[in-house]
Amino acid sequence: MNRAAEPLPPLLDAAALRAAGRTPPAPFRVALGGAREVNVLRLLRVLPAKRVVGEGELDGRRVLVKLFVDPHSARHWQRERRGIDAMLAAGIPTPPAIDARVLPGGGHVLLTAFLEGAATVLDAWRPLAARPPGDPGALEVLAPAYRLLGQLHAAGLSHDDLHLGNFLRHGETLHLIDGDAVRADGACPLAERRAARDLAMLIAQLPRTWDDHLAPLLDAYRAGGGRLPVQAVLDEALAAERAWRLRDYLSKTGRDCSLFRVERRFNHYLAVVRSEAEALAPLLADPDRSMAQGVLLKRGNTCTVARIELAGRLLVVKRYNLKNARHALSRLWRPSRGWHSWREGHRLRLFGVATPAPLALIEERWGPLRGRAWLVTEYCPGDNLLSHLAADVAPPPAEAEALRTLFATLHRARISHGDLKATNLLWDAGALELIDLDAMRTHRSAAAHARAWRRDRIRLLRNWPQDCALHRWLEANLPPAA
Repeated sequence: MNRAAEPLPPLLDAAALRAAGRTPPAPFRVALGGAREVNVLRLLRVLPAKRVVGEGELDGRRVLVKLFVDPHSARHWQRERRGIDAMLAAGIPTPPAIDARVLPGGGHVLLTAFLEGAATVLDAWRPLAARPPGDPGALEVLAPAYRLLGQLHAAGLSHDDLHLGNFLRHGETLHLIDGDAVRADGACPLAERRAARDLAMLIAQLPRTWDDHLAPLLDAYRAGGGRLPVQAVLDEALAAERAWRLRDYLSKTGRDCSLFRVERRFNHYLAVVRSEAEALAPLLADPDRSMAQGVLLKRGNTCTVARIELAGRLLVVKRYNLKNARHALSRLWRPSRGWHSWREGHRLRLFGVATPAPLALIEERWGPLRGRAWLVTEYCPGDNLLSHLAADVAPPPAEAEALRTLFATLHRARISHGDLKATNLLWDAGALELIDLDAMRTHRSAAAHARAWRRDRIRLLRNWPQDCALHRWLEANLPPAA
């Protein structure tokens, strides 16, 4: 008896893919015209209602499928084709186009070679990102991307979307992808300000803790043929790129998007890292119950902190209390301290400053008015610096470098902590983690930051006697109290 043939995947057009939003039902088929079809086997990236990228198969050959499903997608499709052609003509490795056409019923498709076993520079960077800035292994991963950017600029081309995920290593060759973002400047090599913008985009992907360790990467850029912009032009471009990137990322922490799931109701607000939403669901349904079953770390009038275990994982839940009616009234119209800590935690991690990962925020609300809040973070088991460091000697080399990097990074970004006790600095697995972010501030003016940093500095130094070796080392190595 013959086994019945397996049903074919659904045949979808651009309208169906737009309607599917974030979750097209892969695998699926797309008609190319005539009797030809491409099978999309798995999804790699989805921009809802705009673009679907996946691994596919055409005539028995693996291909990368880019489907432009927006009704006004022709411009991006054409740019993609032109960008690929421009890179190949300039000798920049990129997967070549196999087919490009208008789809029956609307939309466009571009098929390129699929590089089996390829991995992005971002994939290689992620496990190294927590290493100290300037780490040789991390430089080995990053430098080829800067060298390839130098080659691109030497050919008079720029790229509007430079990030580590757009550099693809296949065997011994590094490819640059996303032809839609490639532009021909008309100057060869590339004009200085355009080159500075591109370099700034790539540098901004790195934590700000790397600011004093960029020289090898800029050397790699020059080795590829790029002309390094003058420092003032590069600094201006980097400041603008970082400001945009920070605004964009922090705005995402408060709205529903691919990174965060956000629920707003009249009496309830929830923001949770989307990849954590399912695992944290039992805790988020009743945080007080989970706290009661956990280990109490702090019981105060304004906040209660508990360590809990969820599916074998240790977490911290911090509840921001309202101690009386007057306190409640004073907080009604302002963002909660939980909201502030949520945002600042994500800011620090974007900057490369270690802090327990903020996973979820819950707020009581009555329309625009706010009540109590709960913040859920990873648990850091490290020792605080008061117990970890000996007062009669300078810090060991790893701790010394971590302290210098942390405070140099915060100082450059004009960030003050507001309660810089040694117990709010934890040494864990070779990293220095900053906790208790309720009073953290980013200052617009240098004068305001100088005043706040002076207070932070005094508070930290007060943890140890003035005549001890550790106090003297900190006095000499912390940014000065200007």
